[in-house]
Amino acid sequence: MIKHALQLRTFLFIVLCIGFVQDAPASDLNKEKRWREQIIDAILDGEPVDLNNGRHDFLAIYTEGDGSRETGLIIMHGIGIHPDYPSVVNPLRVGLTEKGWSTLSLQLPVLPNEATGEDYGPLIPQAASRIQAGIEHLKQAGLKRVVIVAHSLGTIMAGHALANNTVEISGFVAIGMGAGGARYLKSIQVPILDLYGSNDQPGVIGSAQLRQSAAASNRDYTQIAAKDADHFFNDQEDELIRLIANWLDTRAK
Repeated sequence: MIKHALQLRTFLFIVLCIGFVQDAPASDLNKEKRWREQIIDAILDGEPVDLNNGRHDFLAIYTEGDGSRETGLIIMHGIGIHPDYPSVVNPLRVGLTEKGWSTLSLQLPVLPNEATGEDYGPLIPQAASRIQAGIEHLKQAGLKRVVIVAHSLGTIMAGHALANNTVEISGFVAIGMGAGGARYLKSIQVPILDLYGSNDQPGVIGSAQLRQSAAASNRDYTQIAAKDADHFFNDQEDELIRLIANWLDTRAK
């Protein structure tokens, strides 16, 4: 957990300074395979599905709601982890189904364990094709609209795809987005919930005003600082779900 936090702080600074090169490194598919082997038999809620981004298969976990909602949720994890990670990701992908929404948690591009936060910069654009595959899966399952619920580095990957009109969705929940996300918020006009903890990482708390200013042209942008929550909403999972569910209730039926 500490390692992830340190990598995150480094990444959020670097992403402000670097561009994305065309000859980018690919996701570590062997690591993705290991993640799959470790988690697939332990999934208690939902079903693993294999999606394809046009180049290779990747893991996702589909958890069906009660059928009362027409909107599906794509869940996007943070740096270097997997779609059933116990912090933030699993609570969201399961807890939001209990509120009626179907969720699809995606395995995002990852790098070997020794990779640093800045190494992830070139992988950011590669998430778009996975998001698109997720959207198509949800539409095939009968959902009419899609909202992205992303955490940490996942917010940057989602933001890049949305700002570049790579994918079309109906809303965006960004949890723990740092300063690097501001560049994307300027160009995103779907409803946005910018959610972070009052005890979040310094780069997240310190850039709250920057993100708010960047989204000034978006009439449906909401920023919330969750009291006493840290970056991973440890011991605040119920509050995390409540805040997101309340926001979704007014925008995603």
